[in-house]
Amino acid sequence: MQTLSCYAAIVLAATATFAHAEGQVSYDPSIQHQPKDNVVRLYGAGGPHTAFQKVADLWMKKTGDKVEITAGPEASWSKKAQADADIIWGTAEHAMTAFLQTYRTFSSDQVLPIYIRPTVIAVQKGNPKQIHSFEDLLKDGIKIVVTEGAGVANTSGTGTWEDVAGRLGSLSDVRAFRKNIVAFSPGSGASFKAFAELGADAWITWPNWPATKSDVLEEVPIAKKRQIWRDVSIAVAPDADQQAHDFAAFLETPEAAELMKTEGWTR
Repeated sequence: MQTLSCYAAIVLAATATFAHAEGQVSYDPSIQHQPKDNVVRLYGAGGPHTAFQKVADLWMKKTGDKVEITAGPEASWSKKAQADADIIWGTAEHAMTAFLQTYRTFSSDQVLPIYIRPTVIAVQKGNPKQIHSFEDLLKDGIKIVVTEGAGVANTSGTGTWEDVAGRLGSLSDVRAFRKNIVAFSPGSGASFKAFAELGADAWITWPNWPATKSDVLEEVPIAKKRQIWRDVSIAVAPDADQQAHDFAAFLETPEAAELMKTEGWTR
């Protein structure tokens, strides 16, 4: 076990030009992947990063290894990840599949789903509109924010609102729900911002957001008959530091699972 002092770093990417910048992400063949630097470097979309950081803090305390987690809009970290990523994570299977087009050191057979979580409704603290179920979102006057990649942003939220609204095969549910949408935001960070700025009543999202923003959000569960589940998966580069392989294994331990569970991630 190393005796080096351990510290953590989460690099949160800017969101100001999110939709525009996301369209510029591409594989750059001039970048040589060289991850061996004795730092475990993880990259992915925002959301799981806060729970991952809890696990990383415990891991670093145990080992002295350094872990750096970079999260946020892909365009802000893509070039760096192509150069030094040990681990990438995808917040849904379609998101990971898209990442593999750009981060070509990684391949599909290296992808491992490690946790899963359900869609939930996030409402304003105190739930002023008394929203207790999906059906309440179909009422006139309810303002809903949804996360939608719109073909330019790689986000786990793409299609989730339609999956939930159409889960029972009712076109009228989809129509009523869509009528109440006030923002289609290209990422969860952008959705959270829109929710606040528009004074929205509800947001179809994941449990980690109400968990980490409990000062302004509350979680309303979605009934099982409508719930949509999506996983978080990781891929470790074949040429990654050994510490990265060790940390990836630690992410699946009972100790790590307890920390992940605090933000809604289950196994």
